This record gives sequence, C-alpha cells and structure tokens, in this order.
Amino acid sequence: MARMDDEEVRWLDAEENSMWRSLLTAQSRIEEVLDHDLQSRHGLSLVEFGILVTLSESPAMRMRMRVLADSVIVSKSRLSHQIARLERTGHVRREVCEEDRRGSWAVLTDSGLELLRTAAVSHVTRVRERVFDRLTREQVRELGAIMRVLEPGSGAMG
Repeated sequence: MARMDDEEVRWLDAEENSMWRSLLTAQSRIEEVLDHDLQSRHGLSLVEFGILVTLSESPAMRMRMRVLADSVIVSKSRLSHQIARLERTGHVRREVCEEDRRGSWAVLTDSGLELLRTAAVSHVTRVRERVFDRLTREQVRELGAIMRVLEPGSGAMG
C-alpha cells in the first residue's frame, strides 16, 4: 500500500470528525433498534422488511432479483439468503423469468403482504420515536436536503 503524506490527505478537522462519528453511531443504533423491534414482534429482520416493502411497491408486487438487490442495498448472495428464508415462511415466492431463464422474479405473496401490513404499523411507530419525534419540522426538511445531496447519483458526490 502506498504511503500517503499528510499533505496529500485532507484529514477531517475536529468538528467534521465528531459529526462523522455521530452519524455512524446514530445510523447503527437506529438500525439496531428497528431490527430488534421487527425481529421480536414479527420475526422479520430490517432487511427482510425492506424486501417486503420494495416488493409491495413494485408493479404486480414482483421484481427481478438483481434489481431487488440494488433496491434494498444488499449483495446478491445476501438477498438470495433472505429470499430463501422468506420463501420458507410463505411470504415470498420465486418465479422463473420467461424472458431470461438465468434470472428470476421475487414475488410478494398474500401472506407476505399481510405480514407487511401488520409489521408496518409498529415499524413506523418506532421510526417516529427514534427519528421524527426528536426533530422539529425544520430539522426534518434540513435533514432531507442533506440526504438528497449525499445520495448516490445526486451529482454532488460524483
């Protein structure tokens, strides 16, 4: 690995470093709380909940596996594992893609939709408690503006 001299690196200043660590800590703790809550109440991980939400919002409640992996921001192997688990519980099924035999569809079942409807009620309550109830309306707007700048593809990040 090449050595980088201090002059070549734009190190974070104290304020930036503090904010960066706070962001990582907040994200980690929020995800931990939401995941634990979904697991204990509904037997779903946060990733599985995201899969069900994404499928429910898709036309015909189905999506190509590779597109779904990108949508829920997980690797294809992790998605395959999560879909297999959701298949075993009857919440999702796979269908062969007729246009491309190598690909497959993930399809939300009626059982999965019902579980999603039930889990969404407690999930949105926890999201409100952990995030939105702690912020003013102006802070929500500011955070939204910041997140849009930081999103991949926004142009600001390159």
